[in-house]
Amino acid sequence: MEETGKSRLEQQLAFLMEIDKMKSVSRRTMLTDLSRRETDAEHSWHIALMALLLAEYAGPEVDVNRVIRMALVHDLVEIYAGDTFAYDSQGKETQRSREEEAAGRLFALLPGGQGDELRALWEEFDARETADAQFAAAVDRLQPFLNNCVTGGFTWKEGGVRSPQVYERLDLVRQAAPQVWPAVERRIQACLEKGELEK
Repeated sequence: MEETGKSRLEQQLAFLMEIDKMKSVSRRTMLTDLSRRETDAEHSWHIALMALLLAEYAGPEVDVNRVIRMALVHDLVEIYAGDTFAYDSQGKETQRSREEEAAGRLFALLPGGQGDELRALWEEFDARETADAQFAAAVDRLQPFLNNCVTGGFTWKEGGVRSPQVYERLDLVRQAAPQVWPAVERRIQACLEKGELEK
């Protein structure tokens, strides 16, 4: 039995039920059919699958299994902290403190070693200092970008986002997955030409 009086299994099951709340955390990104905004759970699933499929474009030092694990846990804290739009400078001011507090609360639900392990993955992703974290973060940034390209720049237009901001945000893709970068640049240029992204 753990200190809380709950067995390891009961703690794990309680955590799994708590993270069901991810399915209700809305993001700014629209689904490609424009029917609604995606949820954090959908986003995390999508980038985990993207990491799996795009693994061949990661550097040889990247452990794709760790990247997938990071993809699955990187937004769990948003259950309590909420999603912060990538281009929301005001929201970014409090994002770190909100997410740190949420991490403490959420990962404490798990048995000690397991909670520490998931928190360490979350922190590594956030720091973007390792090759694994950089590739995970690159895929995390690529996913909403691709959705914007398919939805006529929906969230870019809504947020008044301009091309220099998109280039800055996606520079991590250029660094962590350079073979993918030409496809990104082609899409940016196409969006500019179609008026879906402002210069």
